[in-house]
Amino acid sequence: MEKIVAGVLMLVGLINLYPAVGVFSAETLSGLYRIDVPSADLLILLRHRAVLFGMLGGFIIYSAFRPALQWWAIASGLVSMLSFIALAFVVGNYGSGIRQVVLADVVASAGLFAVMGLRWWSAKP
Repeated sequence: MEKIVAGVLMLVGLINLYPAVGVFSAETLSGLYRIDVPSADLLILLRHRAVLFGMLGGFIIYSAFRPALQWWAIASGLVSMLSFIALAFVVGNYGSGIRQVVLADVVASAGLFAVMGLRWWSAKP
C-alpha cells in the first residue's frame, strides 16, 4: 500500500513540477499554456507561478518519502488544483492550453483523492 501511495504522490508531484520549466523563458511559458505573453508584468506573474509550482511539486514528491508530511502535501495539492479547476469553470471560454491544464489537474486531483482513500483505509484498525 505504501508503495502505491508513494508512486501516486510522485506522479502527482511531477505533474505539478512540470510547469516550473516556465521560469526560464517567455517562449517556454507560451508553449506550456499556448498563450502569448504580451507584457513584462504578465511574464513576471507567470514566472512566479512557475516557481510556486516547482515548490509544490517538489513538496509532493518529497512527501512520498516522508509519510508524516503526506496529508499536508495532499491538502496543498488539492487546494491548488481544485481552485484552478473552479476558476476555469467560473471564468469559462478558455483556450486549449488551459483546457489541457484543467484536465491534468482533474487527473492529479483524482490521484490525490485516491491517496487519501488508501491512507485512510490503511489506518483503520
